[in-house]
Amino acid sequence: MIAQLEVSNLVRQQRNFFSTGQTKDVSFRIEKLTLLKKTILENKEAILNALKSDLNKPRFESYVTELLVVKEIDYAIKHIKFWTKPKRVATPLEQFPSSALIYPEPRGIVLIVSPWNYPFNLMISPLIGALAAGNCAILKPSEIALHTSHLLADIFKKNFDTAYIAVVEGGIETSQQLLKEKFDRIFFTGSTAVGKIIMSAAAKHLTPVTLELGGKTPCIVDADVHIERAARRIAWGKFINAGQTCVAPDYLLVDKIIKKDFLDSIKKCIQEFYGDNPAKSPDYARIINKRHFNRLAAFLNDGKIIAGGQTDVENNYIAPTVIDNVSLNAPVMQEEIFGPILPVIEYNDLTEAISIVNERPKPLALYFFCKNKNHQERVLRETSSGGVCINDTVMHLGVPDLPFGGVGDSGMGSYHGKASFDIFSHQKSVLKNSFLMDIKLRYAPYEGKLNLIKRIFGI
Repeated sequence: MIAQLEVSNLVRQQRNFFSTGQTKDVSFRIEKLTLLKKTILENKEAILNALKSDLNKPRFESYVTELLVVKEIDYAIKHIKFWTKPKRVATPLEQFPSSALIYPEPRGIVLIVSPWNYPFNLMISPLIGALAAGNCAILKPSEIALHTSHLLADIFKKNFDTAYIAVVEGGIETSQQLLKEKFDRIFFTGSTAVGKIIMSAAAKHLTPVTLELGGKTPCIVDADVHIERAARRIAWGKFINAGQTCVAPDYLLVDKIIKKDFLDSIKKCIQEFYGDNPAKSPDYARIINKRHFNRLAAFLNDGKIIAGGQTDVENNYIAPTVIDNVSLNAPVMQEEIFGPILPVIEYNDLTEAISIVNERPKPLALYFFCKNKNHQERVLRETSSGGVCINDTVMHLGVPDLPFGGVGDSGMGSYHGKASFDIFSHQKSVLKNSFLMDIKLRYAPYEGKLNLIKRIFGI
């Protein structure tokens, strides 16, 4: 565990470096982003091995969901010169001949706290925005994904000055020490419960926060749907990383007319993806630790298991599982599952499905499968969530121009693409005036001027 004095000294060291102004230079930012990409590519085998050790992640999933974060670096480098340019905005006629501009400027020293489920991607992705915006950063990886945490600490120490980017490892005590310090923004990805703790600590310093949380992501399947393709996309989104994804479909709302055929198709997809025994599949991950395994295993009693259900406590294995006849009041429906268990609830009409969604806290994502465009628009209009996929799951995260973030209990603030740059920048408003003229209407004495003001402004 790092001492409080060390944390304070590290923050002070970064403030001193930030005050030199080097990070405000766009060429410096591009240079460091380029170095970040080079560092990742040079260490990709070590990264893959760490992810395998922490979560038994298949190489394919590690490439697609973790290492492809380098494409975000390319995107930032391509657009950074445009992002950093002052943006001119209109001024009202009465302020002629002034001009108004918005200058994006770095916030300063940022703290990024990442989770264990995608321990590499969810650290690097917000860091890209922080560096592109010209900040210094302190990174706190999850101690639960220990191998990835150690690797992050090692590669950043070797390639970056700690006055610019520093990794601080440790558990709850370390997080508490970090939160005693004043940062210029805190970016946290994790549970809603911990998000409240982060926000409370940040409030003492009036530090702005970005909270990327989670919640129970609903997946609604209408009767007017392509059953096979919908089932395949839902099974994929649910069971990648053994369901340990913040935007994985958390529960399935399916029209009773197609329920039987749809569940048969889901079962077929699980067999197609992972074989007769997913425990032997090289393409299926494991639960992160015993505590989460035990929490998830208890949910298996909350309905009728129609697929999967097998467990192996020794290897933190829970099979891809679908459970039917689930009550809305069952424990599995009271908290985010964050594992490979998919509860199924049938509905009679779309109004009922929408009502079930709206009775719960606003989720990070919502998925709706339906060919009917009127139904699609209705779901978009009558529900609220961080993001939405129509006829797909999870894939909205891969669109750099779509801001990703939550609403209500699922978080605040968003990132990805330019949104990452914006969240780590302060938009400074600047008005520039000229000495060419000086209309005296605004100055005292005011006698005889009010009627003219009324006529000019129409009030």
